[in-house]
Amino acid sequence: MFSAIARVFRTPDLRRKIGFTLGVIAIYRFGAHIPTPFVDFPNVQSCLAQSGGTEGLLSLVNLFSGGALLQLSIFALGVMPYITATIIVQLLRVVIPHFETLYKEGQSGQARLTQYTRYLTIALALLQSTTLVTVARSGQLFGVTGIPECENVLTNDVWWAQLLMIITMTAGTGLIMWMAELVTERGVGNGMSILIFTSIAATFPAAMWAIAQARGFEVFLLVLAVGILVVALVVFVEQSQRRIPVQYAKRMVGRRTYGGTNTYIPIKVNMAGVVPVIFASSLLYIPALIAQFNQPQAGEEVPGWVAWISQYFTTGDSPLYMLVYFLLIIGFTYFYVAITFNPVDVADNMKRYGGFIPGIRAGRPTAEYLDYVLTRITLPGSIYLGLIALLPLIALATVGANQNFPFGGASILIIVGVGLETVKQIDAQLQQRHYEGLLR
Repeated sequence: MFSAIARVFRTPDLRRKIGFTLGVIAIYRFGAHIPTPFVDFPNVQSCLAQSGGTEGLLSLVNLFSGGALLQLSIFALGVMPYITATIIVQLLRVVIPHFETLYKEGQSGQARLTQYTRYLTIALALLQSTTLVTVARSGQLFGVTGIPECENVLTNDVWWAQLLMIITMTAGTGLIMWMAELVTERGVGNGMSILIFTSIAATFPAAMWAIAQARGFEVFLLVLAVGILVVALVVFVEQSQRRIPVQYAKRMVGRRTYGGTNTYIPIKVNMAGVVPVIFASSLLYIPALIAQFNQPQAGEEVPGWVAWISQYFTTGDSPLYMLVYFLLIIGFTYFYVAITFNPVDVADNMKRYGGFIPGIRAGRPTAEYLDYVLTRITLPGSIYLGLIALLPLIALATVGANQNFPFGGASILIIVGVGLETVKQIDAQLQQRHYEGLLR
């Protein structure tokens, strides 16, 4: 293993790519600690120390920004606008036929879709930065009241100061997107995935230290052991797949014979990735957001429905919240898999090139068989996603961790997924220059 790592750094081209990637990561983490103009940084740090962060969708955005959101830095929005724009463009392929046509055009169509994603990212960054500045100005960013530091995080709240903050955060999002594309072209791995990996990994030490301080060293060791077990489980499931055998008939073109090969269609147990967890978290934040905007004035009685939502859909440690969260993840998993994998298109492509599944007729029977296999394999995948996503909520109720518990939810799925893909890319590039790769 150590000799393989040494070969990586002895290869000049690969060494330059890794060095470039690490340089971009350093710039990204440095920018996450540079405050936006007109932000009272000492007050923000004091409020963070007293409130312990935030919950709901803002907690997810703060996780993906590596803690930059609550610090109101120039990279406060992180990669969340780009992730949202990518998911929206992918979903619009089902609604807008033009997008589906561009997707099937190959490289030129993909370039157009990428351009649309960039424009939508900037638009979403404008919207999200405006919302963030408005919430910070109202003193509700950290979800607490009675702390003077949290109500005075801005040094100047005139309109032009707020406009400058919005422009700065939007420009920071554009810079993150540009750096991610540079990493994809000149570095190692997918640039945006690497930056997400960096943001989440940056929160690990603080989360583990908070558990050690709150529950003691014994609980810390127990959580660490459970975390190692969860990582091993996630790696096992993420690598698991159902391989459907496919045979291609021989074809005579002139005097040459084509086809006659055996291959397979890999259907992963978790085809949806982390998207259902993001969808479910975003949807469950809506009731809490509605209740927050319907809080009564001082001296008035709290409406019953507002109190019910605050009790069951705010903290995330209630059984009802966990049940609804689990069911939403299962539903969104089936929904997203149905959008991203079309059995009819796969069956038509196989029939066009002379491919067939042994024992299954080409055409419609193949599509029905693929749909049957996909439906059955998605069930354990969706249950696995739901259980992994519930780990932070269970930790919140048992060991006093926050919702950014490192060994569960979206964080562990992204960490393991990006880590595996990056190692595979390094291994593939190493095998181009040596007979042995990084993995054995």
